[in-house]
Amino acid sequence: MLNQATSEEIIINCAPIETRAAVLDNGVIQELYIEREHHRGRVGGIFRGKVVRVLPGMQAAFVDIGFERAAFIHAKDIYHPPERDAEPEQNAESECDVIKGALGDVSECKSPSGHSNAESPPLRENVIPDIRELVTEGQSLVVQVAKDQIGTKGARLTTHLSIPSRYLVLMPLASHVGVSLRIDDDEERLRLKEIIETRRAESTGELPGIIVRTAAEGASAEALRRDFDFLLKLWADIKPKMKTVPPGQAILEDLPLYLRILRDLLRPQVERVRVDSRRIYEKLCAFSRQFLPEFESRVAYYSGDRPLFDLYNAEEEINRALQREVQLKSGGYVVFDQTEAMTTIDVNTGAFVGSRNLEETIFKTNLEAAQAIARQLRLRNLGGIIIIDFIDMMDPEHSRQVIRTFEKSLEKDHVKTKITNLSELGLLEMTRKRTRESLERILCRNCPMCSGRGALKTPETICFEIYRELIRESRQYNTDEYLVIASQEVVDRLLDEESSNVADLAEHVGATIRFQVETLYHPEQFDVVPT
Repeated sequence: MLNQATSEEIIINCAPIETRAAVLDNGVIQELYIEREHHRGRVGGIFRGKVVRVLPGMQAAFVDIGFERAAFIHAKDIYHPPERDAEPEQNAESECDVIKGALGDVSECKSPSGHSNAESPPLRENVIPDIRELVTEGQSLVVQVAKDQIGTKGARLTTHLSIPSRYLVLMPLASHVGVSLRIDDDEERLRLKEIIETRRAESTGELPGIIVRTAAEGASAEALRRDFDFLLKLWADIKPKMKTVPPGQAILEDLPLYLRILRDLLRPQVERVRVDSRRIYEKLCAFSRQFLPEFESRVAYYSGDRPLFDLYNAEEEINRALQREVQLKSGGYVVFDQTEAMTTIDVNTGAFVGSRNLEETIFKTNLEAAQAIARQLRLRNLGGIIIIDFIDMMDPEHSRQVIRTFEKSLEKDHVKTKITNLSELGLLEMTRKRTRESLERILCRNCPMCSGRGALKTPETICFEIYRELIRESRQYNTDEYLVIASQEVVDRLLDEESSNVADLAEHVGATIRFQVETLYHPEQFDVVPT
């Protein structure tokens, strides 16, 4: 029996065609990441694209970046320099040249973005121009993937480039230093900002903006400076490629999943990272040695005979996360329904009858469901609009406690969430940022039987459709016999429960009706053939 972990742990399962990683908290899987070689996530990749269509009515454009579907970019995601009352003198070697190159020279850069200039004229209100003023069909454009292709929707793009490292994010079109809002300690925020601003002051030339990530909390000054220097070197390597790389090609692609996991999720509370591939283990050690030396000792190679995901019951958790219902320990259950527009979640008491009164039973079920839902949102990676139907509570204090519990459970979620109060109908509305496919969309497809409807017509309904088709055929053809070909279940019903109706129909159309079973037919499929 596996002992429960006392802190967070990360496990990475590597195969030649697929990499899976799971984040565990107290031995329970909280998040799951899957990357397949033929369908790698492209979020964060920088590409030189070609505008293939401009849509003025949507204030957007489609851009070909070499993907199966053309990607989508909105006017608000295309950089355009803010207007000033007077145009300052330009520097031919400034960041403006890079920005203009990224935008295809369609707008005039009015001030360098590398440094803030206290003597520059004040900015006017930054109004989004018409999409036709920003891009034209056939124009090349340097873009970054903000959202992967999801379902039938192409990737979402932006020209506001950002390049992450372990502790920092480089923002080429900004000039300020910011600190993640998730770092609450004011002294720590000030310390981090001072370290980066001091390092910027020591550097020469025009510098891009920097955002200090949440992972930087408690990081040493040396680690932050090392990250800063790495990003500047990377940006210096990217800039010339922005004009030389052919359209449809990548300028910079993000790291593979196993390295992104280390870069983004390895933090002090993570006790260990276990990986079951010797080759990937060596790569992780080399990456840690270079960028995360303080965490290198936490990376471990798993060489056991039992599959790593089986060891942590991960396979079972994945299968449960694909089910519609999630059972609660109390006996209640939660139902998840994922649609194109939103995800709806319904809470039910089920077999839980409580021991005191109905209101207390409902309250306890909702409290347990709130924690379970927060975990399932991360595990299933559900995003977009989410509507939660908790069981109606009469006591306002119970409602407040359930919402507080839910908010507390969401604090560990790395994805941005926004929660509203309970509506008049007792529904909790929230949004969770969606940047990649949900677990269900990655691992499943629509049912070939019902085409994703979730329901099939009953055999009785198909029999009535056959009756109507026979009447239609009898009015077009003069024949003595009809052959009805259908699935086994439908034919059985026609010969049994519907036999009297079939006899009446044969008399009505004036022809004999024969039946034939076709085992390859879909339950809703049939043919009526005059013979």
